[in-house]
Amino acid sequence: MFELICPLCRTALQTHDKTWLCLNGHAFDVSREGYVNLLPVQHKKSLSPGDTADSVAARRRFLGAGHYQPLRDAVARVLRDLSAQRLLDLGCGEGYYTEAMRGEVPLVCGLDIAKPAIQLAARQQKQVTWLVGSAALLPFADASLDVVSSLFSPLPVAEMHRVLRPNGHVLMVTPAPDHLWQVRQGLFEAVRAHEPDKFVQAFHDDFVLVSRQQVEAPLTLSQAALKDLLAMTPYAWKATAERRALLEANESFQTLAAFDVMLFKRRLEQQSEILD
Repeated sequence: MFELICPLCRTALQTHDKTWLCLNGHAFDVSREGYVNLLPVQHKKSLSPGDTADSVAARRRFLGAGHYQPLRDAVARVLRDLSAQRLLDLGCGEGYYTEAMRGEVPLVCGLDIAKPAIQLAARQQKQVTWLVGSAALLPFADASLDVVSSLFSPLPVAEMHRVLRPNGHVLMVTPAPDHLWQVRQGLFEAVRAHEPDKFVQAFHDDFVLVSRQQVEAPLTLSQAALKDLLAMTPYAWKATAERRALLEANESFQTLAAFDVMLFKRRLEQQSEILD
C-alpha cells in the first residue's frame, strides 16, 4: 500500500470501506470509477484545472493507436532494471504510460490535476491507484516511494526529493530538440529547438543523472490522427487559428517524434557534501 497523507492537514490517511480518513476527520470518498480526489478546492487555480475532456479523449485515441509505442517500450525497459516496489506517475493523464509501468512495478499510482483524465484512466485500469491531485504538494509521506516518473509533466524537484526513499529514482521524459519539428513549422513562423539540457541543471543539487537516451518515432499521420495530435499538445493553442486550420487540412502528414529519457538517482547527504 501507499503511505498517503491528507492534502489539508498533512497527517496520514487510512482507508475505511470506500472513504479515506485522516485523524482530523477530513474525508475523501472513492468514486464509482475507483479514483480518489485529493485536490481541495482551495488548492485549485481554476474551476477545472488541467486538460479538458476533449483533449484527454484526443490523447487516448492518438496514443492508443500506437504512435508513441517506442517511448512506452523505452520507459518500461528503464523501470525493468530498477526492481522498484512503489512508483508515482506525475501528470499521468489518461494513463497510457502508467499502464505500462504497472507491468514493471507492483504498486503504481497515477496522479493528475485533470479530473477528466483520471476518470478515464480509472475506468480503463483497475490495478493502479488513481488520484486527482497537485504535483506542487504531493499527498505522500516522506521517503515512501522508490520511483517518481514525470513524462512531459511538472517537475517539482523538492517534492520529488521529499517523497523518495534514499537511492530512489526520478524517471523524466521531455521533448528532444527536434521533437515534432515539422508540426511546429506549420504552426509558427519561427521554430526554436527544445532544450532538455536545462532540466539536468534543475536536478543537480538533489539528484545524480544515471542514464540518458533519445527515443525517436517516425510518424505518418492521417488527417484525423494529426488533429488528435494537435488537440493533445500545447503547441496548437499558441498558434493562430488560420495556421492551425491550414495544417489540419493535410490529408497525410509526416513528422518525427523525439524524446529525451533521463533517469536520476536521489543524492545521499554524504554524496552531496563530497561533490560540493
